Amino acid sequence: MTEFISTFATTMQLYPWVFVVISFIFAATIGSFLNVVIHRLPVMMKREWQSECNFYLNEYHPDIVKQIGNEHLNKPIDEFPAKYNLVVPGSACPKCKSNIKPWHNLPILGWLSLKGKCANCKTAISARYPIIELLTGILIATLAWHFGPTWQFVYASILTFVLVALTGIDLDEMLLPDQLTLPILWLGLVINLKGIYTSPQDAIIGAAAGYLSLWSVFWLFKLVTGKEGMGYGDFKLLAVFGAWLGWQMLPLTILLSSLVGAVVGILMIITKKLNKGNPIPFGPYIAAAGWIALVWGQDILNWYLSTL
Repeated sequence: MTEFISTFATTMQLYPWVFVVISFIFAATIGSFLNVVIHRLPVMMKREWQSECNFYLNEYHPDIVKQIGNEHLNKPIDEFPAKYNLVVPGSACPKCKSNIKPWHNLPILGWLSLKGKCANCKTAISARYPIIELLTGILIATLAWHFGPTWQFVYASILTFVLVALTGIDLDEMLLPDQLTLPILWLGLVINLKGIYTSPQDAIIGAAAGYLSLWSVFWLFKLVTGKEGMGYGDFKLLAVFGAWLGWQMLPLTILLSSLVGAVVGILMIITKKLNKGNPIPFGPYIAAAGWIALVWGQDILNWYLSTL
């Protein structure tokens, strides 16, 4: 097995374009699964919250339960089957409930072959599905070209998959689930014990500094305005990049995310897609900025320092 891995790595180094193509195809396939995660994980979380609330009320406030009635307390919060997770049930059209054929689930090509419509009832299928598959493929192909067949590429790919899922969920639900942010935070600290991207010391300081920097801004803003400017998930996501890249990359990540967020927010207000005062998810901008710092952060810092 070791000899096979060594031979494969050597071949990929000799023919980098082959490695990039293989990475794109593999990542687009993973992108198809990420679509499932983006859609189903929030539903699973809401059901868990409902279950916890019901248990709390039944355990500590039976008088409230009597007033509400068990039939209302246990009323389903969504239209999906009782057994609902990342695997079950299989993919189906939300309107006619017909199962999606395996060949129609092929990344990008399946959506194109259907011309963006259900094969049975012709209901439109959101273009977001192939977009996420294509985006995931492009991001991983970029990592393959940049890092080559290395452990840096492997770990960066895992981080990228999680970032794509977090971005989609935050755009839909204004939510960055701990189920995704915390494991990837700990993974960043563990892999940097061997200095994959930065030293263990810089990773630990980076994780703490990433969290506390936005935490401080959050409380300062709340004390001044009485409003919450961001969620705790944003703190954890910035801590992720501190753990992966070290504290030195945090200023660049914060700057890039703030600039992109400000530009997008202004454009949405101008085009009347966002009213002033309405919240917008900040997680996607942190994710994009952190990913740029992962790939080109050192080059950007070197360029900036050379201009001083």
